[in-house]
Amino acid sequence: MNTEKELYARSESKCELCGATDNLEVYEIPPSSNGSADECVLICETCREQIENPEKVNLNHWRCLNDSMWSQVPAVQVMAWRMLKRLSAEGWPQDLLDILYLDEETQAWAEATSEEHSYEDTVKHIDSNGVVLEAGDTVILIKDLNVKGTSFTAKRGTAVRGISLVADNPEHIEGRVNGQLIVILTKFVKKGN
Repeated sequence: MNTEKELYARSESKCELCGATDNLEVYEIPPSSNGSADECVLICETCREQIENPEKVNLNHWRCLNDSMWSQVPAVQVMAWRMLKRLSAEGWPQDLLDILYLDEETQAWAEATSEEHSYEDTVKHIDSNGVVLEAGDTVILIKDLNVKGTSFTAKRGTAVRGISLVADNPEHIEGRVNGQLIVILTKFVKKGN
């Protein structure tokens, strides 16, 4: 039996991560796969696109991992662990990671990826409410800030539009207040709409 037929039989013709039944395809688990069903999963186009393009991730789509992480198939467990790890800054994925048990061999496989370092080495800028900030966002000051080197105070409630992130410091963002470019601590802002 070829890999695709094995995967369709194993998954009952459903995406092994989210349960979708349309646009299914074989996904070989990186960094190295021999193409066998044991090292592949059957996933839908939506899951594949979000796995391969982290910037397109729809957080709510991955709530399906709450079910698929309990699969008895090691390949499915590995993909669930990797996606939960990628999303762990969001809160609920970290809660699921905390209760997910993988045997030693499966855990080593899940961690054996070139992506592993990018999860942990990526600097995340998080506002006072734990929301991840991105370049170009609008933030609201949650406290009056004395701006060093100037004679003005940035008032609480001021919207700072089009922020930029300080690449090497997750606690600093930059934005313009009263026409002046200033550095703001992320703990003193909340993400605006």
